[in-house]
Amino acid sequence: MTLDRFRSFADRLFEPVVDAAEAVGLTANGVSVLAFALSVVAGALFLLAGGAFGTGGPFLYLAGAALVGVNGILDAIDGTLARRQGTASPAGDLLDHVLDRYADIVIIAGLAGGVGRYALGLAAVTGVLMTSYLGTQAQAVGLDRVYGGLVGRADRLVIVVFVTAVAAFLPGTLGGLTLVGWLLVFFAVVGHLTAVQRFYHAFGALD
Repeated sequence: MTLDRFRSFADRLFEPVVDAAEAVGLTANGVSVLAFALSVVAGALFLLAGGAFGTGGPFLYLAGAALVGVNGILDAIDGTLARRQGTASPAGDLLDHVLDRYADIVIIAGLAGGVGRYALGLAAVTGVLMTSYLGTQAQAVGLDRVYGGLVGRADRLVIVVFVTAVAAFLPGTLGGLTLVGWLLVFFAVVGHLTAVQRFYHAFGALD
């Protein structure tokens, strides 16, 4: 169900964003760093939105959702920008993936810390990281990079944007968990299932 299958469509859709990034002098690595910086701010907003430090309010969740959305768009264009500028390289790819993983961590940590669900946050972030690890580890052993499975990174970002935007207006609980708490449950379960899917796909291809 991953949105990565629509990568070519996204490349065309975000072509004006690539044009704008190039016009203001951004490099592909600069876009990657900017995307990460926005994810850090989003994580901080989610932390505050959930009630940490006695704060809260729908605006914080909405602002965090918007920044995650921009992070996703920037993450979608850095490779295209690198190819257009002729700067695509293994070093740039490494930087992009490292910053993406840290972005995943700070976003989920902010969500979990805000609602005080640290165990769920740990389960969610390990599922997310293992999903991404299995995708690139397949490439490390000679296969194509794996993007498939139940939920990929593009899916996660869209889900975070949607759920946190809705959570801004639905602050109650269901079964003892807020909407953000259930989001962490979803990532914990589906993240590990996706990792297992990718493992079996890669393992079967190598057998």
